[in-house]
Amino acid sequence: MDAVRVVVIGASGHVGGYLVPRLVAAGHEVVAISRGLREPYRPHRAWDQVERITADREAEDEAGTFGGRIADLNADVVIDMVCFTGASAAQLVEAIRGRVPLLLSCGTIWTHGSAVEVPILEHEAQNAFGDYGIGKAEIEQLLLAEARRPGGLRSVVLHPGHITGPGWHMINPVGNLDLTVWQALAAGEEVVMPGFGLETVHHVHADDVAQGFQRAMERQGEAVGESFHIVSPRAVTLRGLALAAAGWFGQEARLRFVPFEEFRAQTTPDHAEASWEHITRSHSVCIEKAKRMLGYAPRYSSLEAVAEGLQWLIDDGQLDVGGRALAL
Repeated sequence: MDAVRVVVIGASGHVGGYLVPRLVAAGHEVVAISRGLREPYRPHRAWDQVERITADREAEDEAGTFGGRIADLNADVVIDMVCFTGASAAQLVEAIRGRVPLLLSCGTIWTHGSAVEVPILEHEAQNAFGDYGIGKAEIEQLLLAEARRPGGLRSVVLHPGHITGPGWHMINPVGNLDLTVWQALAAGEEVVMPGFGLETVHHVHADDVAQGFQRAMERQGEAVGESFHIVSPRAVTLRGLALAAAGWFGQEARLRFVPFEEFRAQTTPDHAEASWEHITRSHSVCIEKAKRMLGYAPRYSSLEAVAEGLQWLIDDGQLDVGGRALAL
């Protein structure tokens, strides 16, 4: 597509570290909006060509000024990575309708609650629970209805899975962010797992999420008024993730499966809650629609994305695996 002016809201986050360089490399003019609290997760020389603006969205939403501020930037495309409520989305839509030709919004596979059939299709099992999933489901409903009515803002919603890769902690084989789980697997020590380890998680590398947004922008004719899952080709069971991770360090996984309440008693409340949130959903979603309509082609499997993230944690000194090399 021809070069356009793209405003990215939440540009310095996990996905923005890959998305912004992709957009710059494609010749687009990029305006990056962030709270200004940190540098991008992934340093890249492309940021030298980006206009950077600091904004506190929550405060400006409260004041009723955020949407107008975005509209005044005269974008051809707005990519919204950090919208969490229907009210926030509605304010942005009202402000940019008629002034911005296209809005791409970042959703989540948590718009689906517990699965009925797998892999889940985009239109199925919209039974979200929890504030995060419910809020994102409200945003999706608002934006797709808006895009499908005459004169409405042309909108697309993309739903990533568990975003993974260099720069942060990823969901581990017990469904939370506890680094000691990876350490135990690397050392061949016992890991206590809730349930039977057959619950699934669906990771996606941050660059594949960025790819999905870029392709939706380039294929607007097919994408507008639709939602798409943006994940790796296949979900992975918690047991399978544990077995693979131990194997990367030359170990045989020692796993002990227990009822959830027993698992809860052996970890912190925060880790237990995160595990519960993941295993009760046990997501495995389908990407055939994104492949067919957007040309989405993920580069990373779930395991490849996790392995790259683990290597970064080791290199950064956040994960101590006793000097063992990670070998795929």
